Amino acid sequence: MEASRVAEAVKESAEVKLKVAEDGKLLEKIVKVAGAIVESLKKGGKLVIFGNGGSAADAQHIACELTGRYLKERDSLPAIALTTNTSCLTAIANDYSYDLVFSRQVQGLVTERDTVIGISTSGMSKNVVLGLKAARDKGAFTVAFTGASGGEVCVHADECIKVPSKSTPRIQEVHITIGHIICQLVEESMFP
Repeated sequence: MEASRVAEAVKESAEVKLKVAEDGKLLEKIVKVAGAIVESLKKGGKLVIFGNGGSAADAQHIACELTGRYLKERDSLPAIALTTNTSCLTAIANDYSYDLVFSRQVQGLVTERDTVIGISTSGMSKNVVLGLKAARDKGAFTVAFTGASGGEVCVHADECIKVPSKSTPRIQEVHITIGHIICQLVEESMFP
């Protein structure tokens, strides 16, 4: 292992984040998503978020920042990651299909007051696509976090946050950065 390879990876990550910082339209979308979450919360709604693998971890991380705290001591905000109930995930996968693990939960938990975020680095994860479709059918505001190609998740999203990269690790690194920024904007708006 060489230190130069480590430096190269850090620079790659930083370059993708700089591309986001320089993309005015993408920045506006991030602000719009934070605003949609705030509106949901003010209407008595919640944030519902899901993804697979590393994206599942990101979903849980973002939900935790809102239900716990991000930067301020404040009241808890309603946010739930649909990846945390293993009994539900395994029952739905066993009884129906893994493709339906998010959409079945969305059908039972989501209302038109909610904001729903589906995370898929490829944009093609069938269960994320179907989860977003179900959320849109319920009248929720839908958001996709994905990579440069966008993919099918964007078809079912009111806003599609496309990270300008094709590298899964770089996309995931930027997804959590954007998630943190959204949490900060929500927290500042809800608790000025």
